[in-house]
Amino acid sequence: MRRGLSRDGSRCRLFFAHHRGGEQITQELRVNDKIRAREVRVVAPDGSQVGVRKIEEARWLASQLGLDLVEVAPDARPPVCRMMDYGKYKYEQSVRQREARKKQTRTVVKEVKFRPKIDQHDYEVKKRRVLEFLDDGDKVKVTMMFRGREVTHPELGERILKRLAEDVTGFGGVETGPKLEGRNMTMQFAPEKRRREIPVDDAVAAKNDVAVTEDTATPEATATPEATVVTDKAVRTQEAAAAAEE
Repeated sequence: MRRGLSRDGSRCRLFFAHHRGGEQITQELRVNDKIRAREVRVVAPDGSQVGVRKIEEARWLASQLGLDLVEVAPDARPPVCRMMDYGKYKYEQSVRQREARKKQTRTVVKEVKFRPKIDQHDYEVKKRRVLEFLDDGDKVKVTMMFRGREVTHPELGERILKRLAEDVTGFGGVETGPKLEGRNMTMQFAPEKRRREIPVDDAVAAKNDVAVTEDTATPEATATPEATVVTDKAVRTQEAAAAAEE
């Protein structure tokens, strides 16, 4: 809870603030009967000035229009109240806040830890994990952990980090180079924007070729057995008739 003073030294109204999900939430504006001032400066729905009115008269004006009287500037003297549909106003505010959150870009940093004496299999597993994070659009912080006297040979860890930077080329670039902090050496990668092409499978391509060949086949090649029998019978009949005439 915070209490403040206006510029003229008078007390401002109390308000409460707390955080929920990283966002500061303040109590809602005073509406209708919750307004405590005796006189208020009234603003019409279209923004025009109505003037200073008694609070009872201001509430009556708002009720005649089927609207709410909302205290929008409580620290002013007298407080400024506007006639509006408060329910609609709150809904529009929530829609704007959702749209603003959608446009915000969230930067996620994943961490993968290495050791200077890592073997080839473990290196491939961790490298694959780094590639997956970069492919998802996340930044990756790689931490090389030294133990005991290993910290006296930081070049061993730096060599592995540089090798990793070469292996992830095309997926991510080095955003922060190798930096020794105590017993750890860190390096950070940022994802690269790229366009990936999906390779065409040979079996699918062969199947498509067969389909095209069948569609473009000649009528003779697609003749049915019944049609072939009828054709042979007609040829034999013509030959018999020619022999009879001779």
